[in-house]
Amino acid sequence: MHSQHIAFDAGLLRRYDRPGPRYTSYPTAPQFAADFGEVQLREVVQASNEEPIPRRLSLYVHVPFCFSPCFYCGCNRIITRDLARGEAYLARLHREIALVAPMFDRDREVIQLHFGGGTPNFLTPQQLGDVVDALRRQFHFAEAGDRDISIEIDPRFCEPGWLPELAKIGFNRASLGVQDFDPKVQEAVNRIQSVEETRAVVDASRKAGLRSVNIDLIYGLPGQNLEGFGKTLDIVTEIRPDRLAVYSYAHMPHLFKPQKQIDEALLLDGEAKLALLQLAVEKLSEAGYVYVGMDHFALPDDDLARAQARGGLHRNFMGYTTHADSDLVGLGVSAISHIGNSFSQNPRDLPSWEGAIDAGRLPVFRGMRLSEDDELRADLIQSLMCQGEIPMAALERRYGIRFEEYFGEEMERLRPLAEDGLVRVLPGRIEATSQGRLLLRNIAMCFDRYLAPPEPDARPRFSRAI
Repeated sequence: MHSQHIAFDAGLLRRYDRPGPRYTSYPTAPQFAADFGEVQLREVVQASNEEPIPRRLSLYVHVPFCFSPCFYCGCNRIITRDLARGEAYLARLHREIALVAPMFDRDREVIQLHFGGGTPNFLTPQQLGDVVDALRRQFHFAEAGDRDISIEIDPRFCEPGWLPELAKIGFNRASLGVQDFDPKVQEAVNRIQSVEETRAVVDASRKAGLRSVNIDLIYGLPGQNLEGFGKTLDIVTEIRPDRLAVYSYAHMPHLFKPQKQIDEALLLDGEAKLALLQLAVEKLSEAGYVYVGMDHFALPDDDLARAQARGGLHRNFMGYTTHADSDLVGLGVSAISHIGNSFSQNPRDLPSWEGAIDAGRLPVFRGMRLSEDDELRADLIQSLMCQGEIPMAALERRYGIRFEEYFGEEMERLRPLAEDGLVRVLPGRIEATSQGRLLLRNIAMCFDRYLAPPEPDARPRFSRAI
């Protein structure tokens, strides 16, 4: 891995400011299709069991409920204060676990478990413990020191006294949503959250012995300015989480209904938004954080930063992770699995997911098997997102191709980025420069076959070099 330094060039960032995938997968979820269902999922799981060395497992559990709506949110969630809905959901979740777990050979170790949402702490520690117990009974959990059991927490609805209970269950990582501490911004997005209640949950996590704490921030929210966001960054660096995610707010009210509540007059223009990103990069770098890539920062001794330094970083639907060699099994409404060379997704609406479980079916509504071309591009984009470079020579060896021939059109698309100083094409590899580190997704988009659909009869075929 080359230098972690980031050079902030507002002109370049402005020029390349266009919507694009976040590449938590390749191909991305819009490419999944309804012709991949229960039969296909069983086939890919069986094939993954039969690998000479079957991969370990990462489990993801989706808890869709939130007590109140945050207007910026684009997640799959259901707003309710009716705790009985959690009980009904858990009853079916336990049945889904009982359907899914027997498909996997018992010798396949679970190395990672993550609860996301929604608001996973909509459930009590007791309820969360019951789910973890069920998973432990039906899957084989690794006893390894690097095993991760993590949870996303909304500090507004979490008693600090819950953290020792969560630690006892086995949770060793927590991720807290903050977004911004500026009261005006909090009001504009309907998320009133004090510094004190946030700090109390972080302190309780550390006291309970959790290995790491992550904090999420968002820039580009309505009403944000340099002074207010600067104060938020100062408070957060003083709290000193092990990891930080600083996401860009994407205003897409046509896709995410809650965003219609946002006063568009308060939204920032491109200049003002970039200034906030620059401030975040400068303050976090000064505070000793390493830029891991795609909005993520970590302290140098955190597992993420160490994994990146040794080339073991991985990116999936849970974000950045240190467990590159695992199959991902998603449980709950809307959850996505990545098993072998396939992706599959559970229904995104609760009634469809409930209907499948009640009928005793695996609740998969769409997915895809990756072609060799997909796998090659996925490998390339993964390397770029995690290590900031494309290992041309290694990909040539791994896939039996001549890189510059196979990716002739893509190299043409990359040329303007090279001329703008975002990438360097070196012998055997392509490297994102310090200016390009903040534009990894733009570099990846050059290699995304699905962004510029070819003519039906010109579909690229995977052809190995002789």
